[in-house]
Amino acid sequence: MQQHIISFFGDLEKRPIERLAILVGGMIFFWILEGFIPLFPMKYKRGKLKHAVVNFGLTLFHLLIHTLLAIFIVKLSDWGRSEGFGLVYWLNSGIWLTVIISVLALDFSSWLVHLIMHKIPVLWRVHLIHHSDTNVDVTTGLRHHPMDSLLRGIFFIIFIFISGAPMYGVMIYQTLVVVSTAFTHANIRLPETLDRILSYGIISPNMHKVHHHYKLPYTDSNYGATFSIWDRMFGTYSIIDKDKLKYGLDAKFPNEKDEDFIFLLMHPFYKREKK
Repeated sequence: MQQHIISFFGDLEKRPIERLAILVGGMIFFWILEGFIPLFPMKYKRGKLKHAVVNFGLTLFHLLIHTLLAIFIVKLSDWGRSEGFGLVYWLNSGIWLTVIISVLALDFSSWLVHLIMHKIPVLWRVHLIHHSDTNVDVTTGLRHHPMDSLLRGIFFIIFIFISGAPMYGVMIYQTLVVVSTAFTHANIRLPETLDRILSYGIISPNMHKVHHHYKLPYTDSNYGATFSIWDRMFGTYSIIDKDKLKYGLDAKFPNEKDEDFIFLLMHPFYKREKK
């Protein structure tokens, strides 16, 4: 069983069709689920499908950038293994401890880069494209400006270098985060008790929706991607009644343009506005 898991994930980066199937399959599953148990009745400007097309357009940039970075990631991971460089090698970790260290290190990188993008004004102007969606659903999960995607990839690489994560550890985490991203952004209603219990270990839908609330300080909280431990550990956890949630931005961002694809791409280069 152990060797089968390692074998499957160890060369998953060489099977792009399977990787894409995981991404698309997860999104389709939660897309359908949104229709049965919606959290909110959405008020799409031009319909759900056209809203999705805008987000998918940004997703294509995200996938392209991370596909190109994957070439470097594979080489870096292989170098760490050959040189014995990285936390997993210094601790002489077995397979399962290696998986745990790899997953936690890469999840922390997601939390950290997310925090930094909220705290540095020039990076916030890039990241706010994700927050500008006034109808948060499963397609919002990969709605990132290309510069946002590039920065996430750089931090991902840094933490592969530090942790020494082998490719099977990298791919296990990437699979987890793809499913988690679809789950946390999906417009689905879970029983509040279940959602709260889940939030003690992983990012639950209601927990992440707080992060998409249009107003501070809620926007600057709940940065986690997969696990909630970082927000709880570093005091960035927050909660709000879901009935008070409102998506979008309270800054000088024209929320009516949240489905204008060209505007979203060009916005970071327009005249600076305060957060």
